[in-house]
Amino acid sequence: MKTSAHPRLDALLRQASERVDRVDAAALLAHALRRSPAWLYAHGDDTIDPADHARFETLLSRREQGEPTAYLTGRRGFWSFDLQVSPDTLIPRPETELLVELALARLPEATDLRLADLGTGSGAIALALAHERRRARVLAVDISPGALEIARRNAIELGLTNLEFRQGDWLGPLAGERFDLIASNPPYIAEGDPHLDDLRHEPVPALSSGCDGLNAIRIIAVEAPAHLVPGGWLLLEHGWDQGEAVREILAAAGFLDVMTDRDLEDRDRVTSGRWRG
Repeated sequence: MKTSAHPRLDALLRQASERVDRVDAAALLAHALRRSPAWLYAHGDDTIDPADHARFETLLSRREQGEPTAYLTGRRGFWSFDLQVSPDTLIPRPETELLVELALARLPEATDLRLADLGTGSGAIALALAHERRRARVLAVDISPGALEIARRNAIELGLTNLEFRQGDWLGPLAGERFDLIASNPPYIAEGDPHLDDLRHEPVPALSSGCDGLNAIRIIAVEAPAHLVPGGWLLLEHGWDQGEAVREILAAAGFLDVMTDRDLEDRDRVTSGRWRG
C-alpha cells in the first residue's frame, strides 16, 4: 500500500502519541501548523504539507530528548492566561495558582494596594494579582533581564498596566518602600537533588538554593519585614517536605499567624505569615 506524502493530521497525531505524551504531541503539532490544539480535532482529515511536517518532526525529536513542550512552543497556560515563556524563565506550574488564590484571599477588592512578586520569571504571579486586583500596584522583580523582558511582553499582551518591573536580587529593588503583601515562588530545591536532572532545561538559579534549598527563603524572610506595612503578609511557595522548616524560619523572623496551606495533592505548598509591626 502506497503511503501518502501528505499524511492526515489525525493519523500523524496518533503516530506522534506513541513517541511522546498525547497532549504534548497535540501542542507541538498545533504549533507547527500555527493553529490551536482545539483546531486539530475539528480538522483531523486535513493533510499536512512537507514543510510543516518537517517542522513538527523537529519539535517532536527535541521533545523526545527532554526539552519541555512549553519552551518548544514558547507558551504555557497559567491562571486564566496563555503566557509567553522562554529558557530564561521557570515554566509556571499549576500548583503555583494556590499561591495566587491565597494572596487574593488576603487582598480586599476595590482597595488601593501595593504588592510585590519576587523572582517573577514569566510574570505569572504578578500578572494574576494585577488582573484580579485592578486598583493594586504590583511590582515584579527578577534578577534576570531575559525573564523581565518576557514578563513585560506578557503584561503588554494581556493589556495590564498596573505593574512595574525592576531588575535586582530579591528585596534589593524594594529599598525604601513598603507593601501590603509580598509573594514569591523562590528556588527551593536542594543543590545536588537528583530531580534537578529532570529540570535541566530550566534556569538553575530559579530552581535551587543552597544545600537544603532554603537559602532564598531565609533571605526573603529576614529582609521582608523592612518592606511590609504593619499587618502585611508574606507568602512563599516551597517544596512538599519543607513546610515545618519554612514555618520555623518565618516565626524566627517575627511573623505572626504563620501557617502552611496544602495543594490539591494534599502536600505542603505555601507558607504565609503576617508582619507584627
